Amino acid sequence: MLISKKMAALAAGDATIRRMFEEGRQMKAALGAENVFDFSIGNPDVPPPPAFHEALTKVVAENSPGLHNYLPNSGWPVVRAKIAEYLIATMGDGLANPFGPEHIVMTCGAGGALNLAFKTLLDPGDEVITPRPYFMEYGNYVDNHSGRLVSAEPGPDFRLNVPAIAVAITPATRAVLINSPHNPTGVIYTAEELAALGAALKEASARFGRPILLVADEPYRKLAYGGRTVPPVFPHYAYAVAATSYSKDLSLPGERLGYAAINPDMPEADRADLFDALNTANRILGYVGGPALMQRVVAELQGVSVDVSLYERRRDLMVEGLRSAGYTLTVPDGAFYLFPQSPLADDQAFVAKLKEERILAAPGVLFEQPGYFRLCYCADESSIKNALPGFARALAACA
Repeated sequence: MLISKKMAALAAGDATIRRMFEEGRQMKAALGAENVFDFSIGNPDVPPPPAFHEALTKVVAENSPGLHNYLPNSGWPVVRAKIAEYLIATMGDGLANPFGPEHIVMTCGAGGALNLAFKTLLDPGDEVITPRPYFMEYGNYVDNHSGRLVSAEPGPDFRLNVPAIAVAITPATRAVLINSPHNPTGVIYTAEELAALGAALKEASARFGRPILLVADEPYRKLAYGGRTVPPVFPHYAYAVAATSYSKDLSLPGERLGYAAINPDMPEADRADLFDALNTANRILGYVGGPALMQRVVAELQGVSVDVSLYERRRDLMVEGLRSAGYTLTVPDGAFYLFPQSPLADDQAFVAKLKEERILAAPGVLFEQPGYFRLCYCADESSIKNALPGFARALAACA
């Protein structure tokens, strides 16, 4: 065999996802894209804000020496300084120390930031705990660096279940990974839930004699509805790192840019070690901070985001339509996903029924939560409206 046994097994396990996307592509080619209702992938379709095009034009026109040279592993210092200023303004309350450039590492998206964190933390056999359901790539990210992902039972309506996480902690636990706003449910964890998690991690860290890192995956932070804000993890636990990207809030997924932010209240020696290790991981994994040009663009866009009301209207339209048809679901607080219950115990079989109605969805089993299915409302309102009768017919066929 040419490829490794490990990659052969991973590729085989990935067949369901690849087959789903390939079948969707074939359906669109045969029936016309407008006649296929694709809610299978979270690929933002809302246009970037006008400020992005202004910043891009400005940066492209620059002609200073060295703009396209290799840059520091952690990214341009001026960019990291502007991000630090933004974090001071938005997440600095309750912290003893301010953010600075020395707390920021630029990355190739949130996925790059998570891989840096796990490369930095994990020895073979170490464990990372995350609540179910979870983004399907988390297991691969942990496995990339010889770790093992351990899932914990969610609370009611997919709330953060701190007792379940606490019970799952063992001497092998090196990190707890959370995601808020959450993919695939859209849940936003409250400050009270984060405080309880921080207290549990402090107790477990003291009991086992080494710190457990809290890793917060936050690419949807600015996509919150109804005037909600997403509480930061930093005031609740010193050993915390946040991973984020500009893929969702600026609609720039193809630019592959984000960053990891280290809690400035982490003890100085550990913080310095972590920063140095993240920098080294950035280089040896080949990411090296993400594209230099796009770093300079997003430096001008701290606090800017897409028009979130567009996603909120789509959410409301889809929730109302699905509930009227008889589906059971939790209304998301943020992100752009719905996670309804499947009317069939076999969620893959129900997703196949939806496909008969030219509706593409992702089965809950991909997120380690069978009995549900995920819908991404990165689709225009007319597509959502036109899909609703098909959702109703698929549900009725299961009665």
